[in-house]
Amino acid sequence: MVSIYTLTLSPSLDSATLTSQIYPEGKLRCSAPVFEPGGGGINVARAITHLGGKATAIFPAGGATGEHLVSLLADEQVAVETVEAKDWTRQNLHVHVESSGEQYRFVMPGAKLSDDEFRQLEEKVLTIESGALLVVSGSLPPGVSTEKLTALIQAAQQRGIRCIVDSSGEALQAALVPGNLELVRSGKARRVVVSLGPQGALAVDESSSVQVVPPPMKSQSTVGAGDSMVGAMTLKLAQGASLLEMTRYGVAAGSAATINQGTRLCSLADTQKIVDYLSRN
Repeated sequence: MVSIYTLTLSPSLDSATLTSQIYPEGKLRCSAPVFEPGGGGINVARAITHLGGKATAIFPAGGATGEHLVSLLADEQVAVETVEAKDWTRQNLHVHVESSGEQYRFVMPGAKLSDDEFRQLEEKVLTIESGALLVVSGSLPPGVSTEKLTALIQAAQQRGIRCIVDSSGEALQAALVPGNLELVRSGKARRVVVSLGPQGALAVDESSSVQVVPPPMKSQSTVGAGDSMVGAMTLKLAQGASLLEMTRYGVAAGSAATINQGTRLCSLADTQKIVDYLSRN
């Protein structure tokens, strides 16, 4: 199978907790926090691992929070290649309110990346073997411009690395088939997939387009659903799956993540159950 790598420029150590209710000024008694790795590319690598595949996560790690993050990934048997960063890895907080079912997500700014730290990450990316898949996902930290990241992706593509970019913005928000087809026809992308939330996903390649709609399910949390979807699709792409198979598996994994509370990603068992349902309907 094709090797898979992910790049996360703004990783995080995520903590999740429960509280009975939320209100200003008073002390809110919470459950013991659960710590999990966070950051787009890191979660994609975790999802791939949960689904039985292998992926190597490339990211900067700084301070005690960075050490904790690396330790958690080792516990999950996710391979990593890290660059030591001066600034501590950020820590986010997810709070689930039991009385209302509401979720509160406190997202801290990413740790600043110096020019030298970015250069070291760039070196790791550009040593990836030709033909491998590289998933670039997550927000940009202070010190890294869109142009800087774009140049890195272009350099990777010139070395034969197949890049998957998980992004948002005006070009993707339209979610229209003509726009997606234009990206494919222009040669800028071989496949384009647009997440449609509860309506599943729309996928396009040079010869076909498909929309996969997930089954009706009670959502506990949407945290990690997008990363689970990208991870599942990347795994299927590495296995040479068709556009329909890839999209179906991605939608199933994204849906599987939503039935969990907190920041948990998809599981193989839940994903396979949903794939079986989608295959029959």
